[in-house]
Amino acid sequence: MSTSLPEAILFDLDGTLVDTAPDLAEATNALRRHHGLVSLPYSQIRGQVSNGGSALVTLAIGIESGSTEHDTARQYLLDAYEQAVAVHSRLFEPLDQWLVRWHAESRLWGIVTNKPRRYTLPLLEALALTPGALLCADDLAVKKPAPEPLWEAARRLNVAPQACWYVGDHIRDIEAAKAAGMTAVAVGYGYISEEDDYHQWPADLWFETCKDLVDALTTFHR
Repeated sequence: MSTSLPEAILFDLDGTLVDTAPDLAEATNALRRHHGLVSLPYSQIRGQVSNGGSALVTLAIGIESGSTEHDTARQYLLDAYEQAVAVHSRLFEPLDQWLVRWHAESRLWGIVTNKPRRYTLPLLEALALTPGALLCADDLAVKKPAPEPLWEAARRLNVAPQACWYVGDHIRDIEAAKAAGMTAVAVGYGYISEEDDYHQWPADLWFETCKDLVDALTTFHR
């Protein structure tokens, strides 16, 4: 591995760049309350956030995907989330400070997320984030772990995929990065379930904490 900064850094959104779990947990517990159930502990919900809305529905009310009841519950959860996408969500520290410096130096960065655009744009606006490239779940015919969204982000930034890092907190992020020919960076501070060992993912680099990631980005030189 070359100890040099990439030309561009691409981030997964939820659990990698932005800590969105508090607001998603509130929407999950809103669904619980709607069904007459008591709220779940935040720690229990956090580990499922990266698995998407369907996983949160299953966690909340125990109904697997593939039924009308599940679909109705999922829509309730998403509607609740849409009303409050950025109440408690914040950039992970110290990525927030690093990103200000990176952006000020006119360096290239982007976001590739499986979050639909209707929830992503209000979140980014609330956090004043302006990535040079943004690919959401509904922008292309395929989404991660397919490599196409990562390729499209690189194309929009006018850089080769091989010159990009892709940073994520889910195995599908690492699979997408490897398939795209990017440096795959796994982070351990995101929404990883207790039974999942991110060190077993086929990444090129692993960082346990957000500070570890930022320290590496700050230390590496072109």
